[in-house]
Amino acid sequence: MTSCKPGKPDPEDIRLLKEKLKKLSEDDIARKSEILKALADPTRLLIVHLLSDGELCVCEIMAALERPQPTVSHHLNVLRQAGILKSRKVGVWVHYSLADEKLPGKIDEILNMI
Repeated sequence: MTSCKPGKPDPEDIRLLKEKLKKLSEDDIARKSEILKALADPTRLLIVHLLSDGELCVCEIMAALERPQPTVSHHLNVLRQAGILKSRKVGVWVHYSLADEKLPGKIDEILNMI
């Protein structure tokens, strides 16, 4: 792209930018945005970190974070709805694990770029 000329951007540059945007699916962008929003919380990043070594019961996550069940359940639900976590019920408790075990490494990779 060329730099803007005083008063008006180059029409060809704008056309190319619009073509680039057309290659993106609005649904895909919305989905990725939801994932980033879910991860943009300190408690949720801690939960992902805790789960990086494998499945945990919600009671273990509560104890590790020293937070009440409603708070932890809220954060777990946000992560699950974003597709970051998967869950399974065992008796009265729910056990959580990462939907993609590579996620903590990917998060670290992104954060190390900043």
